[in-house]
Amino acid sequence: MYLGVSSSLEHSTPREWAAKHKSLGLQAVNFPVDFTAGEDKYMAYKEAADEAGLMIAEVGVWRNTLAADPQERARWTDYAVGQLRMADRIGARCCVNVVGTPYGPRWDGGYRSNFSRELWTMAVRMIQQIIDTAQPVNTRFSIESMPWMIPCSPDEYLRLLEDVNRPQFGVHLDVVNMITSPERYFFNERFIDECFAKLDGQICSCHLKDIRLKEEYTFQLEECACGEGSLDMRRYIEAATAQDERMPMIIEHLGSDSEYEASVRYVKDLYL
Repeated sequence: MYLGVSSSLEHSTPREWAAKHKSLGLQAVNFPVDFTAGEDKYMAYKEAADEAGLMIAEVGVWRNTLAADPQERARWTDYAVGQLRMADRIGARCCVNVVGTPYGPRWDGGYRSNFSRELWTMAVRMIQQIIDTAQPVNTRFSIESMPWMIPCSPDEYLRLLEDVNRPQFGVHLDVVNMITSPERYFFNERFIDECFAKLDGQICSCHLKDIRLKEEYTFQLEECACGEGSLDMRRYIEAATAQDERMPMIIEHLGSDSEYEASVRYVKDLYL
């Protein structure tokens, strides 16, 4: 495992950014700037990561490339192409987005039509278009697994890989995002094993966090910091590391640098 955090941590220069991650004993980073910052700036961050021996795990897109408005969709698809080209230039493991949706006000929200044949076809064509336009060599484009849009299971991800049919399309695995039922929650170690068995060799990067059951009706789950939930985190880390000793595992969705530092300490105490 190459541990990292999604936060860019408070910094003023690329070298300070890299040094702060290195001082926490991290080996992987998420890239803190996008391609619109210009080549000089993003290459300065790449060089700082290289000098510190940090793997650039992920370049994020986080835009709705399936927006209902055609102009917005074209704008964000072009942005995704730009991000993927930058990711390839800096040698990132993956450039990642979620599928997105044209069916409601929240671009990453849950809607019944997210599971329609129409959405599936649009998603496949969108992924193909981004990869075919950017033509990456050193990195892969990936779609993060999600609770209420595709792909929300390892089988669905396998089907998506097959339908996209591009060698530069890979898996971004967030196990917690796919824990959406009592079976997956209470027997999450089995679900972890299933994910890694089925997606073996395709996973570019993983998100690392925890999940807990709320004590109220109906069945409600909430994401939480590492160690505050019921995820078999050791099994998750061991499965990822068995597949790739350099697998990036990125702690995410915390509110401050101090919270990230606490989660890093927890994971290192648990596993390293």
